[in-house]
Amino acid sequence: MPINALPQFLQEHYEIHEWRHALAILRQDFPAEYKDICEVLSAFRLKKSWIATSGGGKSKVSQWIDSALIRRGWQAKNFDTKITVDQAVMESPTHEVDCFKNRVALEIEWNNKDPFFDRDLNNFRLLFDLRAISVGIIITRCDELQEIFDELGRGASYGASTTHISKLLPRIQGGGGAECPILVFGIRRSLYDEDH
Repeated sequence: MPINALPQFLQEHYEIHEWRHALAILRQDFPAEYKDICEVLSAFRLKKSWIATSGGGKSKVSQWIDSALIRRGWQAKNFDTKITVDQAVMESPTHEVDCFKNRVALEIEWNNKDPFFDRDLNNFRLLFDLRAISVGIIITRCDELQEIFDELGRGASYGASTTHISKLLPRIQGGGGAECPILVFGIRRSLYDEDH
């Protein structure tokens, strides 16, 4: 399924990339989850107030997307994974997935250090190999948002070594997700809302 089959709003307001037919798998095999993602991303706006104020912990962007998906039955998910060879059991820990529903794993990387992308892709790879997920999705920010951060005097908080799309794409293209179908949504400047 080509990206231009996505709702027009998503095409206009997100930079979208896919690997290994992730979009076709999501839409055909997981239509309810596809609908959830389309509706949540269509309703999302990047509020000025979320950028203008500093704060620790989970970002307002992540909180908004998480809560919108949780209302639709998604949940944060830890997987208890082990590998057994003969009688020897070896722990194979994975990292908690931000949002999970029916074999679809979704991570939100708004403003973490960029090695978090490596962690997410490795997690997707392992969970896919273990047949625990069918598709991995990452929502992050486009590089063009740096202009807004700079205008608001917050540019230093969103540095070059943090999570944004130009840090993610080379990792996927280099095989970071291995065989796992992956879909990426980059939040574009057109979603910015002054929210006076």
